[in-house]
Formats: sequence, C-alpha cells, structure tokens
Amino acid sequence: MTIRARMYPTPGHRVGCLRHCGDARFVWNLACEQQSWWRLGRRSAPNFYEQHKQLTEARAAFPWLAEGSVHVQVQALRDFSHAMAAFLDKKNPRGKPQFRSKRGTQGFVLTTTKARRVNRRWGEVWVPKVGWVRFRWTRPLPEKLSTARVTLNQRGQWHVSFLSPQPAVARECSQKAVGVDRGVRTALVTSDGQHYRAPRISGRQAARYLALQRRIARQRKRSRKRERTRWAMAIIAARVADRRKDWAEKISTRLVVANDLIVLERLNIQGMTKKPAPKPDPALAGNFLPNRASAKAGLSRGILTAAWGALGQRLEQKGAASGVTVALVDPKFTSQQCRACGHTAAGNRESQAVFRCQSCGHTDHADRNAALNILARGLLLTTGELVPAHARGHRALRPHQPAQAAAGTTREAA
Repeated sequence: MTIRARMYPTPGHRVGCLRHCGDARFVWNLACEQQSWWRLGRRSAPNFYEQHKQLTEARAAFPWLAEGSVHVQVQALRDFSHAMAAFLDKKNPRGKPQFRSKRGTQGFVLTTTKARRVNRRWGEVWVPKVGWVRFRWTRPLPEKLSTARVTLNQRGQWHVSFLSPQPAVARECSQKAVGVDRGVRTALVTSDGQHYRAPRISGRQAARYLALQRRIARQRKRSRKRERTRWAMAIIAARVADRRKDWAEKISTRLVVANDLIVLERLNIQGMTKKPAPKPDPALAGNFLPNRASAKAGLSRGILTAAWGALGQRLEQKGAASGVTVALVDPKFTSQQCRACGHTAAGNRESQAVFRCQSCGHTDHADRNAALNILARGLLLTTGELVPAHARGHRALRPHQPAQAAAGTTREAA
C-alpha cells in the first residue's frame, strides 16, 4: 500500500516539479513510440538497458534534457519496462502502455526518498533539483523509505505517496464468515442482509457537470475559456472520486473487523467494462449493425461507480495483513440459484430485487440470495462445509436434495 499525503509546493517549487513531470512524460512517450514501431518479424524493441544507454547519449547531445534530473528520467524508463512486462504477462489483465498527455494526471518518482518532520502536522520531502517541499504529515511513515511518487491531479493538487507495508487492522477473532455480492444499483449486499451503496454524484452536481459538458463542446480547443471549463469539470469529478475512495476504505475495514472469512466473486471487471466491438453489416459495405454501445456504456459507468475493483483490492490487502481469509469463487449462476433448494433457472429472479424460486417458492432479496450462494461456495472451497455456519436466516438443505446443489457452479451441478 501507499501512504498518500497532500503536498504544498511554493511557486518556485512548483516550477521544478512541473519540469520533472514533463521530463518523465517525455521519456515515457519516447519509449511508447519505440514500442509502437515494432512489428512481427522485426528486431525486438529496445529493452530497459538499451534505452538507458540511449538516454545517456541524448542527455549528452541535448543540454535542455541534461538540465533535468537523471533519476526521474531513468525511473520513467523503468516504469515503462514494468508496464510492458505486466502487459505481456497472461495472468495480469493490464493493458498496453499508452502515450501520456499533459492534460491528465502528471507525476514522477523519487528513487532516493528523504523525509523529515517539521512539527506535528507538517513534514518535508526532498525533491532533487527542487529542494525540501512541505506536505501534511497525517500518518506515521515507515522507518526505511524506499521510493515515493509525486503526482499532480487535474484539480491542480499535489500529492506524495510513500510505499509502506499494509498495517494490520485492530480486530478480534469472530469466527464469522460473510459472502458479498457486488451489484450496480446496490454496490454491496452481504449474506447478513446488509446493503451498501457507493457515493454517487448528487443531482445538483450532475446538472452542473452536464451544463459544463455542453459548454465545453461549444468552445474553441486550446482556448483559455475551454481550459477553465475543463478545470471546473475536473473539480467535480475529483470530489466524487475522493468520496468513493473514502467509502471503499471504510467499508473494507468494517468487513475485515467483523469477519474471519470474506467471500467474493471472481469478476473480470476490465472485461465487463470493455467497449463493445463494432459489428459490420454484411449486407451493406461500410455500415455497421447496432451493438448496444450506449446501453453498455451506462452499465460500465455503473460498475466503475460502484468501486468493485478498489473494494476488492483493499479487502485482499487488509485481510492478508490482519489474518482474514478473502476467498474468490466462481460467479456463475449465483443470482439464479435458489439458496433453499438449489434450483437454478433464469426465471427465479423476477426483477433486480425480487427472487422467487419456481420450484419451492422460496422468496428473498435477489442480491442477498446471491450472497448466500457465494458464501456457500466459499465455505466449500476453504473449509469443506456445505452449509454457511454464520449466515442469519439461512435455510438448511432438504434431506432429499443432493448436497452438491448448494455449492455447484453450473446448471448441471444444481
């Protein structure tokens, strides 16, 4: 994990930090350009060591590049090398590194991190060729600092993030297990019947954001008015993102404190939010068939708003540090399978919230029924138990029903 603190550079410090951001972006984009020229059958693109030699030659040939920090520039190449390694790893769903724009989030990495405390609330971090820059000291830093990342978001706020091991959450052994179903309308529903909704943009802010979108569409590109409008939109989006991140931290801590086993669905969030591919019309060349891109965009927006990925990541990190098991199970048919009798059919789920089994007549909230199925599969995976031991309101299996039906992941198993 990282300890992220707000940084307050002076106007002179801000110029130097912006220079480092520009150098890191320039080197990264050059590495992307080299990679983009590679084709099958050609010589492989330069690796990190070859690019390091090229950077040394470029710094000797161009004085303006040599004025920047060599540590910042080399670390940008190292970050690109790690990003390419993650892209080529089949087990890692990371995308291919793309070109960076100066209008997005900027940043650079400090390889040798030095920090000192000024007083109870303030500290200073050393930035090469800039000096000591103040930041808010809100949490204790690790004794040995490795690397730190300085970022500038679209709101114009500077932050510094220090690498730190995840601290254990203060908790006591509860001998409880919980299944968590993640949804779009309701972000989380647990097997205990708790419903959690992620913070969303308010109606007033949404109207303001829509008005700004219409305004920016009429303004001339690269104009000052368009830049001010983009700045106002970034402020609204960043505030919503901060509330969502705070919500994910609090909910993940609450679940880790209360349970010894947390069961989640193994979801491919990146694939679920991917833009649908166009469908060429075989009858008319150059035309395309409807691919429901608008509906898919709304669903993808709802998934990202629910913060599934951030919550799952923080649960795994906090659980590993606190002795809590976080299990991932197959999500197939969890919303269609009856928790009482094991009958699986698409018609069991009448609506988004109503579940009524067509076989036994069992009724429940659809998301809670799915959470109970997730919990059953997690218990079978971790302990071999077929019945959730700590799910309130759970109905036991019928004597004539095979036990495999409660924890099966396919229609045949159900």
